[in-house]
Amino acid sequence: MTTTLADIVSLAKRRGFVYPSSEIYGGFSATYDYGPLGAQLGKQLKDLWWKFFITNRDDMIPMDGAIFCHPKTWEASGHVDAFHDPLVEDKVTHQRFRADKIIEDKLDMDTTGMQFDEMDRIIKENKLKSPDGNDLTEVKRFNLLVEARLGSTEETKTTAYMRGETCQLIFLQYKNIIDSMRVKVPFGVGQIGKSFRNEITTKQFILRTREFTQMETEYFVHPDKGEHFFEEWKKLLRTFLIDIAGLDAKRLRFRTIEGDEKSHYAVMQNDIEYQIASGEWIELTPLNHRGDWDLSRHSKFSGKDLTYRDPHTGEKYIPHAIETSIGFDRLFYCLLEDAYWRDEDNNRTVLKLSPQLAPYSVAVFPLVKNKPELVSKARELYDTLSPNYRTIWDDRGNIGKRYYYQDEMGTPLCVTVDHQTLEDDMVTVRDRDTTEQERISIDKLNDYLTGRLTRSDLTGLKA
Repeated sequence: MTTTLADIVSLAKRRGFVYPSSEIYGGFSATYDYGPLGAQLGKQLKDLWWKFFITNRDDMIPMDGAIFCHPKTWEASGHVDAFHDPLVEDKVTHQRFRADKIIEDKLDMDTTGMQFDEMDRIIKENKLKSPDGNDLTEVKRFNLLVEARLGSTEETKTTAYMRGETCQLIFLQYKNIIDSMRVKVPFGVGQIGKSFRNEITTKQFILRTREFTQMETEYFVHPDKGEHFFEEWKKLLRTFLIDIAGLDAKRLRFRTIEGDEKSHYAVMQNDIEYQIASGEWIELTPLNHRGDWDLSRHSKFSGKDLTYRDPHTGEKYIPHAIETSIGFDRLFYCLLEDAYWRDEDNNRTVLKLSPQLAPYSVAVFPLVKNKPELVSKARELYDTLSPNYRTIWDDRGNIGKRYYYQDEMGTPLCVTVDHQTLEDDMVTVRDRDTTEQERISIDKLNDYLTGRLTRSDLTGLKA
């Protein structure tokens, strides 16, 4: 049975991974909150990214940029002029749609590089309608930047923008990083943070939202080394997404972006895409060779000299930037979808998350909760395991329902304290995927869990 988007949405809400935001007020379009399990899984994923790309590399340093920055930032970056989508509106319902998607869906026509006036002409000549069958407005330019008005009074408020991408903050602080950290090219800066974009159409759950998280790196290199490091970072992305995050290699592709489709700043561009269960390919991260576009533009608009002087050769140049920007929310969705499994034989839903990503790695139960001696023994065991493992306590309902609940949460192992435990100091350990059970002595339990839950290839986690 093919997993559907509806399956993931239902599970995500039912088990506390992702909730619709502001639901008690009827919701708020394209905004979502990560619930208790989602927050925990997200932390595991971010920690793996941080360790792989930053902590375990001596050529990478972290930062955490502000949500707001000077409005000229977005002029220099080209977002004010170039960050637009083609908007059309249903004249009856006033729903908004992307003009290029209307043309592609109804005429099966490639709109890559098509100008807005050409889209307008095609819609009119072919008398294209909205999905509801109504007339459409003329194509308008829709700025994706989210505006904000900042100031203490209406008279003093100025227009600013919530950041449309995280990378510009790195470029703004490039000189400060050079001066304060004594780094030498090649080096990189990484950060995890929120970005904001006006989206004409928002659907597909957390795959397309107005507020999203990026796991970003900008790697600064000599102008002659851009192509070399572009290929090196391609290898790193593949390693992280497949070997560390655990995505299916057969459903991952690197698509070369050329011609009019290529971003205005890009010297070289790949989109790393993943095929979800519906068959659609979605972008997980771009890999961009941005050249010196950003630093040169910020140098021009700010009047500041952003050249780098090689301490050994004395050569001066503006470094080129190799960029990766993994969409956290999209990767989160793909991991949920990949892990989702309907076990028809046992009538249960299972999230086969890897132990390093699962919100909890071990659940501890007393067989029944009305026997104080069992509860006490189980609590003692829970307290012993908690410092070393992501451990959850559960004594609700019967043992079978607890197992199935933990299966749906993605918990790899469940440990049950039963009546026999009080006599022989052994517990039952149940495997999530196979439902097989083993009796393990409590004094050997720690070694057993370590062996089952730790991947040897992640111990060093070297990029």
